[in-house]
Amino acid sequence: MWLFLTRRLRTWLLLTVAAPLVAKVLQRAGTSLERKNGPTSLSRGLRKGGEFLDSRRRGAKRDARRR
Repeated sequence: MWLFLTRRLRTWLLLTVAAPLVAKVLQRAGTSLERKNGPTSLSRGLRKGGEFLDSRRRGAKRDARRR
């Protein structure tokens, strides 16, 4: 099915559906680990990974508006 979608549409789908979902899951996993065990390098890494994906998505949205 992916073959029949244009490159631009696939990119749009990933940025609007998959990236926010993965970012939210990473942030929640990091937060729940911190609640259970306190701050660790793994929990901080999960939260930062989620924040990174969220910032990339917002940056792509901002770039799309400029075009």
